Amino acid sequence: MNIAKADPNECDIAKLLAGHLDEAENQDCSHAFGIKRLSQDDIHFFAARDETHALMGVAALKALGSDHGEIKSVRTHDDFLRRGVSRALMAKITIAAKELGMNRLSLETHSTLAYAAARALYEKLDYNYCDAFGDYGDDPLSVYMTKRI
Repeated sequence: MNIAKADPNECDIAKLLAGHLDEAENQDCSHAFGIKRLSQDDIHFFAARDETHALMGVAALKALGSDHGEIKSVRTHDDFLRRGVSRALMAKITIAAKELGMNRLSLETHSTLAYAAARALYEKLDYNYCDAFGDYGDDPLSVYMTKRI
């Protein structure tokens, strides 16, 4: 698996992100970023690809300040589920955040059953539940997690 900075406008990435947004909307989750937002300067966007260059997954890091980052849009392609793609993307984001001088990462995910596996992964990676951060407010469909890096 190779994980590198990528352009969210690439055709296969755009298709994966469109599905991600559709699923979020169907789950009444409104905090997922679209391609335009993921292309802005405060976002570091990564794609995981296999040896044939097939897209395995994507993730993004949003700078919230000089020492705090937010993990956005972690998504594994359906063809690569349960192969450690999201875990590898989270590790890459942690490395990138440290290189940028960040010492804390936070994320927003959902309290619904559809996101139980994501929450379990974040718990295994030592993220702790916390109050809303940044521009987030109280939302019964959202949970917030953070960790020092």
